Amino acid sequence: MKGRIARLLRERADPARAETSRGFFKTGPGEYGEGDEFIGVTIPDLRRICRECRDATDEEVDFLLQSPVHEARLLALLLMVDAFGRAGERRRREIYQRYLASTAFINNWDLVDSSAPAIVGGWLADRSRTPLVRLARSSSLWERRIAIVATQHFIRSGEVHDTYKIADLLIRDEHDLIHKATGWMLRETFKRAPDALRDYLRSRYKTMPRTMLRYAIEKFPEPERRAYLSGTIG
Repeated sequence: MKGRIARLLRERADPARAETSRGFFKTGPGEYGEGDEFIGVTIPDLRRICRECRDATDEEVDFLLQSPVHEARLLALLLMVDAFGRAGERRRREIYQRYLASTAFINNWDLVDSSAPAIVGGWLADRSRTPLVRLARSSSLWERRIAIVATQHFIRSGEVHDTYKIADLLIRDEHDLIHKATGWMLRETFKRAPDALRDYLRSRYKTMPRTMLRYAIEKFPEPERRAYLSGTIG
């Protein structure tokens, strides 16, 4: 890394925190974050840098997004989210397209979760949701996670149908990070449409991954939650 933004990142780096992050984000051999590099910058510090550097050029942001350093990639995504929120339609389209062209670098769960609802969900809010189907069918773990987490944007507006549609595409996924993300989004729909989630689960809860189910019913009343887990819901 080089330049003003790199200097700000280096000033806030903490080697001890970086070591903790390497374990937390599963960077060991064979783990989902294998080889990811950390320098130990906190989320609050990254958000402060984002505010200081919101005038960053696309070239600077793309350079950060392609960095081997995790915090640099997260900062790039925070800058894209900030720019998307302030932009007009043409600029938003550009950011959305750059985002989907860069999914190889959006390669950990926090990177997806901090950006997909705002950018992918935000762009598709008034458009066809078909791109989410393509992402959900991707061989890329992170594109599949983008597909389901992006629907959080719709849920916040009271729309839950697309969450259920994408969840159906992922319900047999083999990766625990997809089970967690899908269960999380199902749980989010409960806040807006509890009966709709109950209807969705009724014919699926016995066959969906256990982690997905546990996440989905976390906010249910305890007797009802126990009934789902024991398989006794009618």
